[in-house]
Amino acid sequence: MSKSVLVETSLFQPISSLVESRSTGGNMVVEGILTTVNQENGNSRVYPKELWEREMNKYSQLIKENRALGELDHPESSIINLQNVSHNIKSAQWDGDHVIGKIEILPTPSGNILKALIENGITVGVSSRGMGSVKQIGETLEVQDDFELLCWDFVSTPSNPGSWMAETTSLNESIINSTYRYGKVDNIIREILCAKGTCPIF
Repeated sequence: MSKSVLVETSLFQPISSLVESRSTGGNMVVEGILTTVNQENGNSRVYPKELWEREMNKYSQLIKENRALGELDHPESSIINLQNVSHNIKSAQWDGDHVIGKIEILPTPSGNILKALIENGITVGVSSRGMGSVKQIGETLEVQDDFELLCWDFVSTPSNPGSWMAETTSLNESIINSTYRYGKVDNIIREILCAKGTCPIF
């Protein structure tokens, strides 16, 4: 069975006003569900919990080393492109069948676009990117033991059910909101750039 890039997306919506935290250098921090296991997602995939437990144990080292980076929009690649980095995962922990994470939005070009979207109440998705294979079991696809987590990216289209994130006032406090709406990142980015006189074609 050959491995391919697997992406799974969940929603987050920041709420309340930001109180900058010294521990994050004053950068925006959002918190919410990164992934859900043992449940079919919008891509008809199911991730066994033991796979995510193993991968989160490995990923925790990247968090400790302050290099759990991700991009704005999914590339068609298993490599994180530093030119497109928008955020850094600061923590990730289990809560039942959910992985809850805190994400710092970085002051990079992509991070600034992401921050502008969030500050304007736009809901975008947070999406895992990994390598692995799947096996058809009935009408669902079970992700196999060769799965490797690469990162989480911010994207426009969600697949992970029941997930969202909220802006947090510090790395130790969060506010979670269960109401959210979809937003198309590419259209929003275009509108922001066009308003500044630089209208890209994509």
